[in-house]
Amino acid sequence: MKTKLLFPNRFKRIGWILLVPSTILGVLCIFNDFSFDFLDVKVFAIFSDDFLGPDTVFGLQKNNITDEIVGILFIIGALFVAFSKQKTEDEFIAKTRWESLVWATYFNYLILIFCFIFFYNTGFLWVMIFNMFTVLIFFIIRFYFILCMSKKSLSHEK
Repeated sequence: MKTKLLFPNRFKRIGWILLVPSTILGVLCIFNDFSFDFLDVKVFAIFSDDFLGPDTVFGLQKNNITDEIVGILFIIGALFVAFSKQKTEDEFIAKTRWESLVWATYFNYLILIFCFIFFYNTGFLWVMIFNMFTVLIFFIIRFYFILCMSKKSLSHEK
């Protein structure tokens, strides 16, 4: 079976190594306003709408980049976990991967429609921040759940 768009299996371990700590740091960044002081740097901004100061368009701006680094590491880790080959990549796994991706997309957008109806202002901004990550999260949860359940059902048949 051809799987040329998937990462090699060894990337899955790297993905978990990135995903778990970045998830923990991400929760700390969001709920405890956590940041590393040494990451206060001047960054190039294409556009930044500063609430209390002037807007930045194609210029430098001082920013703490903890949340940007954590978000990037989370996305890379989740992509590696989600789209690395299994040790035995067969038709069942390919079908499960495809169905999980479609299911995660549908589920994600159903939740987003719900949030369009019931969340407003800053609450909706938070929804959109979380929405950047939820398709990958839903996919990983469903894909590995189905694989786990299929392994259990195979072990019961023996």
